[in-house]
Amino acid sequence: MNPPVHLRPYAAEDLQLLERLLGDAGEMAHLGGPESPEAIRSRHRRYLASDGSTDGLFTIILEPEATAVGWVGYWEIDWRGGKVWECGWHLVPEHQGAGVATAGMVLLLEVSRARGSHRFMHAFPSADNTRSNALCRRLGFELLGEEQVEYPKGHMMRSNDWRLDLLAPLRRA
Repeated sequence: MNPPVHLRPYAAEDLQLLERLLGDAGEMAHLGGPESPEAIRSRHRRYLASDGSTDGLFTIILEPEATAVGWVGYWEIDWRGGKVWECGWHLVPEHQGAGVATAGMVLLLEVSRARGSHRFMHAFPSADNTRSNALCRRLGFELLGEEQVEYPKGHMMRSNDWRLDLLAPLRRA
């Protein structure tokens, strides 16, 4: 059973959460290393200014304490000649492995599915990130193969391309 979580739109008070997630070497090991404080603040500003018509960025709130424990999001990208959603997630270490990311992603997929804008959702976790790849599998994503993707800007990484058909019934993890 998934833990009780809900999503709320990413907000100004989430800067400390973002600093904790993106500034930690262990948490960013699969994503090119920790971001500088300036890069995190810049990302925070971009998240706050994001366009709700092309993306959805949310903070995962764990109940009953109403604690912000991570974020999930999706955004529009050009991929293989068409527009698709790409998704991502990040969770504080003490809540990893307990189903929180899965519960947050199930909610995110419901939101993106309801938008009806794109048929496919892609995720591009590092090929070496066992937990993120397992999450994609649990959620019913199909592994299409390995890709070289740029993340962060200027850094190429070996990732898996996972795709979920948003028109198919959502698989409950």
